[in-house]
Amino acid sequence: MATMKLLLVLMMTTVVAICARDPELTTDFAVPVGMNASMITGDFFTFTGLRNFSAAPNTFGSKKVTHVEFPALTGLGVGVTLLEYKPNTLNPPHTHPRGSELIYVMAGHLDVGLIDSANKLYAAHLHEGDLFVFPQGLVHFQINMSKKKSVLAISAFGSSNAGTISLPRNIFGSGIEDEVLLQAFKITSAELMKLKAPFMPTM
Repeated sequence: MATMKLLLVLMMTTVVAICARDPELTTDFAVPVGMNASMITGDFFTFTGLRNFSAAPNTFGSKKVTHVEFPALTGLGVGVTLLEYKPNTLNPPHTHPRGSELIYVMAGHLDVGLIDSANKLYAAHLHEGDLFVFPQGLVHFQINMSKKKSVLAISAFGSSNAGTISLPRNIFGSGIEDEVLLQAFKITSAELMKLKAPFMPTM
């Protein structure tokens, strides 16, 4: 019986490990359903959606490129996001459940940090040309501390759709019962309402 349980656990672990990765390709690249492979040209492997990207004034903005926006990425295990941090803006704490992130600062200075499973903070001040890696699933953030200059960066992901779980939005905008949040964060109802306000639907 113990052997059977062990075998079942190993099988489940294998299934979870397989499902947590991009599917493996058995061809050179994935041809979209309904498309004739002989009709594919260089345009299929070209994405022009990052041209002229700019974040709205006084905000952090991003333009992601996953297999959804760029089907040629399907099964290749890569994705990118173009990021612009207007002065004094933040990409709030978040995680990517399906891929590690490698950020490259193209212009400006960027403060970044990640927190490991032992709750240790690893922070750095990045300059133009610097790289920083955020391991898959770990909570991390980026902030532009400059009051005058924007920061431009690009993030590469080890998945064609790494996913993003924004902690503020997912915690305070997901409909979790107030009592759970009040006890978890040891705050008052008034403080909770302030935290939830930015994520409430607008009429």
